[in-house]
Amino acid sequence: MGRFVTREAAIGKILAATAVGGLALTLVTACGDDQAKAPAFVNPNQAAAPSASPTAPPVPFEFAVTPADKKKDLPVSTEIGTSVKGGEITSVTLTDKAGKAVKGNLRDDKSSWVPSAPLKYDTSYTATVVATSAAGQAETKKVSFSTRGKSGNEIGSGMYLFNGKTYGVAMPVVMEFSPGIPKKDRAAVQRRLFVQTDPPQPGVWHWVSSGTQAYYRGPEYWQAGTKITVRAALEGIPLSNGRVGDQDRKASAKIGDKFEMKVENKTKKMQVFKNDKLVKTFPVSLGKPSTPSSSGTLIVMDKQEHTVFDTFAELGPEEGYRTDIDFAQRLTWGGEFIHSAPWSVGDQGRRNVSHGCVNLAPQNASWLFGQTKVGDPITIRGTERKLEAGNGWTAWNLSWADFVKGSALPVPDSLKSVGSTANATPTPTPTD
Repeated sequence: MGRFVTREAAIGKILAATAVGGLALTLVTACGDDQAKAPAFVNPNQAAAPSASPTAPPVPFEFAVTPADKKKDLPVSTEIGTSVKGGEITSVTLTDKAGKAVKGNLRDDKSSWVPSAPLKYDTSYTATVVATSAAGQAETKKVSFSTRGKSGNEIGSGMYLFNGKTYGVAMPVVMEFSPGIPKKDRAAVQRRLFVQTDPPQPGVWHWVSSGTQAYYRGPEYWQAGTKITVRAALEGIPLSNGRVGDQDRKASAKIGDKFEMKVENKTKKMQVFKNDKLVKTFPVSLGKPSTPSSSGTLIVMDKQEHTVFDTFAELGPEEGYRTDIDFAQRLTWGGEFIHSAPWSVGDQGRRNVSHGCVNLAPQNASWLFGQTKVGDPITIRGTERKLEAGNGWTAWNLSWADFVKGSALPVPDSLKSVGSTANATPTPTPTD
């Protein structure tokens, strides 16, 4: 294991490389359309089955819309709130002062209508909402409002998901925040993080204690071939201390074949599985007792065919080294990698001599590098150290029961048990 890089320093480098679709991982030295019409919504079947019992009185029709009419200085993340009793929302349209329509969709629970992109700063808008009572009577409400100017006090954010890329089955959606999101703001932020999967699979967001990261995953690994579409709709969202979200981010990615690695310290071997079939077994050398490898379920975070490990800053002039490394695959922020280690071939399968990395013979490391994807899982068992939360993408190092406890929003009971049969993600507002 080489020089430990703090998450703050790593996040700083990562945020500097931010793209709209996601973030580029910087390998550090180590071992160890807005004009579209708003959609129409179809009322559910109102027919009731015959009953001998007296018919219950109808629920009085009540209909309210937010924001309040003529409201000013609203954030560009403003949603059109809709509250209806004894009826249904029929349509929502939003136009700017020039009459240009804004595209958007209702949330699944129809609590609000979400624009598909941030509203414009210092701009006036008019929302027209139509609701229909159970008796078939339509009512229309209009509200006008204006947005505030752009703030310079933004919180940094980033999303680990590149548009058009293919990832492994364990790839969580990872959001980074700098500084971390305070607990009192996390529910508001989480409500603006939208994930869709095709085919549909359930999932939940989990916040690390510092608020610097939030992961989204399901109770099981993603199905091979899954398409994941994400929108982090954070631009202008009001946060504590006068801060606001920096920008919206969108990405759509695909999940590839299931590819797993399992390492046992006792045998000092790595088993490689593709679509649940054992395809290779390799001898390995793990971290020696003074610098053990981390046990747990880790995820390939980044890959570089050639790099340099420099450990002088961490280990000092006597034990430090600077070495060219081939086929490096990052597993932790702290510097644990899978990589080629020709110098330890004689030890591989016999004893642990590394500074925390998983050492492989050159030909084995080369083959593995050619097969893996960012997001592939590797499980390491039986070492002297457990994987620390947040040291890498540690979403899969928690049981599902513990993972759902990290949500800032209530989790439906149907999602709290492993193998939930829920057929949709909890906040699947369209992300187009």
